[in-house]
Amino acid sequence: MMPDDPTMRDETALVVGHIIDNAARVEPDGVAATLGDRSLTFAEVDAESNRVARVLHEIGVRGGDRVAWWGDTSLDAIPVFGALARIGAVFAPVNARIGPDEARPVIELVRPRLLLTDAAHDDEGRALAAGLAVEHLGRELTDRAAGASSSPLDVPGPDERDPHVIFFTSGSTGRPKGVVLSHRANWLRAFPGATTEPGGSGVVCMFPLFHMAGWTIALGAWQARKAVHFSPADPAVLLATAQRHRAGRLYAIPAVWARILEHGVADYDLSALREADTGTSATPPELIAAIRAALPHTVTRIFYGSTEAGPATILSHVDLAAKPGGVGRPQPGCEVRLSDTGEVCVRNPFLMDGYFDDADATNDALRDGWYHTGDLGAFDADGYLSIVGRARDVIRSGGETISPVEIEQVLTAHPAFAEVAVVGVPDPTWGEIVTACVVVRAGADAPDVDALRAWCAGRLAAFKHPRRIVVLDSLPRTPATGQVQRTLIVERLIAG
Repeated sequence: MMPDDPTMRDETALVVGHIIDNAARVEPDGVAATLGDRSLTFAEVDAESNRVARVLHEIGVRGGDRVAWWGDTSLDAIPVFGALARIGAVFAPVNARIGPDEARPVIELVRPRLLLTDAAHDDEGRALAAGLAVEHLGRELTDRAAGASSSPLDVPGPDERDPHVIFFTSGSTGRPKGVVLSHRANWLRAFPGATTEPGGSGVVCMFPLFHMAGWTIALGAWQARKAVHFSPADPAVLLATAQRHRAGRLYAIPAVWARILEHGVADYDLSALREADTGTSATPPELIAAIRAALPHTVTRIFYGSTEAGPATILSHVDLAAKPGGVGRPQPGCEVRLSDTGEVCVRNPFLMDGYFDDADATNDALRDGWYHTGDLGAFDADGYLSIVGRARDVIRSGGETISPVEIEQVLTAHPAFAEVAVVGVPDPTWGEIVTACVVVRAGADAPDVDALRAWCAGRLAAFKHPRRIVVLDSLPRTPATGQVQRTLIVERLIAG
């Protein structure tokens, strides 16, 4: 444990609070975060975190307690995050886009000492907390913190192995699992930012603050004493934010990059931008080529990882052309291998501790120190990894095993399609049939099945050709990362 005297703290401990402390000491007037017209300096984050810590400690929050936060992306979440890190309590952010019926089992899962909500969720949060017999603080937290001292709270800080945060995985059905990450894990995940953050004023972040990526990007920027500029995933707002703050990096998921390019970048001054990165889901080579054409003065990298494993591999800018469709080689400190069934397994010093209160799921995912991702992968002769599908998404049709991702890579190039998802739908003859679910580009006509199979001829073996095509207005995606929810598509097709 850290010493009781805050002035005699262990500077070598890998705890998240030190990231904020160090930035405030070295760069007090530097901008730590922005959202819209509002900003916080590192000194303000430090002071506000201390004030909120005093309020929470006063009402009984102690080290090891879990505190749920139900709120949208807001600069008010940052002092809460900092305060809990200093007390040693566990931050558990809940998806702000779900309603109380969906939020209830998520909050119940972690049995929080306290539920905090932003103003928009205040009334629903108060009612939900009452039903769960949990104490609640909403909009009054800001008023109470304003009257508290900004000096550090005189309590023992956490050990670096103590749990720091619980992130909820965005499962397509059922209750999400709670991924427990220690202070050490989050510190190590963010550390590359200390040496690789670009010039300019920092990084534009489209990820919400109930998602691991939002906080990892923020902590990485703060390691370098740079700002994180939060923005909704709207292309115009993202680009305007990058221009306004002369940001050096913009990280967006492939689906958002596609919308950015469709919106166009020509009307924005992005001369300060140096890194145009992507990842989290399959990235078509055509999209990478389009990013390169639109932003030729930047570098682009593809990152692969997960909430449970953190950043696992990276495809560097110089390898983009030579390794289309790949996700690169292991990040420093990571080991990546394939199981006997082709599943990608990751081992590193910043894996999750496990799923909260779910020993069966933890034991299934973490085996002999390796995290089993559920992704199917392949290495090429140079040791570069490609993701070829999900273990549970594999289609079994007529005795053949088929990867949906392989078919999607071919169909994505079809000029009529804006988006594509391939799923297996139960069939009495074939077991499953390959079904192409597509969103058609404006002004285009969807091909019929015969025309689509003709398009696939010479590109895919005949048994992989779609036997059914379904036109959708949009593909259901997870709210934070934009990953296609295949299970939900199949359920809707069966029900329909």
